[in-house]
Amino acid sequence: MTTLNCIAVDDEPLALGLVCAFIEKTPFLNLVGRYSSAVEALQGLHEGEVDVLFLDIQMPDLTGIELARVLEKSAGPAGITGSSAPRIIFTTAFNHFALEGFRVDALDYLLKPFNYEEFLRAASKARAYFDLVKKAEVSPGPVVNSSHAVPPEEYLFLRVEYQLVRVAYADILYIEGLKDYVKVHLKKESKPLLSLTSLKSLEEKLPAHRFMRVHRSYIVGLEKIEAISKTSIQIGGTLVPVSDQYKEAFSDYVSRWT
Repeated sequence: MTTLNCIAVDDEPLALGLVCAFIEKTPFLNLVGRYSSAVEALQGLHEGEVDVLFLDIQMPDLTGIELARVLEKSAGPAGITGSSAPRIIFTTAFNHFALEGFRVDALDYLLKPFNYEEFLRAASKARAYFDLVKKAEVSPGPVVNSSHAVPPEEYLFLRVEYQLVRVAYADILYIEGLKDYVKVHLKKESKPLLSLTSLKSLEEKLPAHRFMRVHRSYIVGLEKIEAISKTSIQIGGTLVPVSDQYKEAFSDYVSRWT
């Protein structure tokens, strides 16, 4: 069983005590630190390996959101403790912070007052996340949303509703960019995956020989193109527009067909 090193941060003593008690009660969690401020926690994060950070949001000096942003910037190739920045589970009494939690890539969001069942559900998501990452490092394994296995570098990970989902490149039809999210349209799936990330970020991750940005709001799977016109691409029953900004690059690609 995967054991996760955890720290808890909350400026309210009762709330901090409850989270610590829940951590100690959970067999696959190991409490390695407790702090009453985000500033103290930041120092503790530099002193040892931490997997999961149970973090309050509204605190003096440095808020939980601000600490999360600091950790995100500090996590270079080797991260803070030689691996990567800890995954964050926010604990707060205010639900209007949920979107901010998504934006700093939080693993989950516990709304106070929460009971042990709710805490365990969030902790189990953390364990599932680390199990998935560990398996991905060892073997590509089966692919989410696909019935076949794929070799390494034939998939990407997407954060979907606080879960890390692995999606095969071969399953992606096209990707649609919204204001704060992207919709990833998949073959044999009636509903797209909704992920809080940017189209630019995905464009940088996707292999250029298989995907192309054709519009400010669209990336298409080149293997999925069925027909083209001067201003659009047909993929299945959908017409994806090609904007002037990307028309030259797409025309160069199309010229290889003839």
